[in-house]
Amino acid sequence: MVDGSASIAKKFGLSSLMIGLTVIAFGTSAPELIVNVLASINGNSDIGMGNIVGSNITNILLILGVSALFADLKVHGSIIKKQIPFSILAAVVLFILINSTMINGLGDNGLFRSGGLILIAFFSIFLYYTFSIAKNKSEEDESEEVKAYTNCKSILMILGGILALFVGGRFIVNSAVNISHLFGLSEAFIGLTVVAIGTSLPELAASVVAARKNQAGMAVGNIVGSNIFNILWILGLSAVISPIAFNPIMNFDIIFMICVSMLLIPLVYMGKKNHFTKKEGIILLLLYSAYMAFVIIRA
Repeated sequence: MVDGSASIAKKFGLSSLMIGLTVIAFGTSAPELIVNVLASINGNSDIGMGNIVGSNITNILLILGVSALFADLKVHGSIIKKQIPFSILAAVVLFILINSTMINGLGDNGLFRSGGLILIAFFSIFLYYTFSIAKNKSEEDESEEVKAYTNCKSILMILGGILALFVGGRFIVNSAVNISHLFGLSEAFIGLTVVAIGTSLPELAASVVAARKNQAGMAVGNIVGSNIFNILWILGLSAVISPIAFNPIMNFDIIFMICVSMLLIPLVYMGKKNHFTKKEGIILLLLYSAYMAFVIIRA
């Protein structure tokens, strides 16, 4: 999928950053989309919400951390100034929407259809902005050797990669959820850990491969783009299909998600400016280990 997307980016003059923020983010978010839509239909709201919050935390701390161990990840200025702040805004909007009814004394907190439509509206703005920067060549300042394939082969590679990632992620999630239920664990815990890690495996695969191929724009763009997609598109669509009840215990996890998203900005200026190096990768992985220990103890 990475090779096919990079080939199309080269043929159509699009930057690898833009491809990472759209095509790959869509593809690697497919497992989260399927799990959340099914969870909404079946009324498993804790799994759906936990999946998105846990996946976003996993994307930042685990996947970005692991990717930085494979190669120094150069971060585009647009990611620092625009995409990361947009992902923080999405998380803050989510926090406000799910707690608005409780704050106003109108009932239990949750994400209802009106909130879902608001998230989708923000997602439309994000897509419009992303496509508007596609023609701005200054956004792409890294020289990459991208192997060109025929359009037909590139499309088949992308579709085949997405299909394989979806099938593999879905199989892992189903198996993990069944095993976890045998131990009597809560749906919130399963969503934040087992399901979140399972559905984040495509992002891990795509980002590590992109990092090893020296396509840093694609690696970082995939992670930031996936986080924005997860909140605005997947949770928005899930809430429109069926309102999502919210377990207040996960307010801590959403606040933690906001904090680690904000942490990316100072981290990118540590050491080698505008890069995520092994040092920053280790910091992210240590934070992920501490968070997982907290979630397990809380459970």
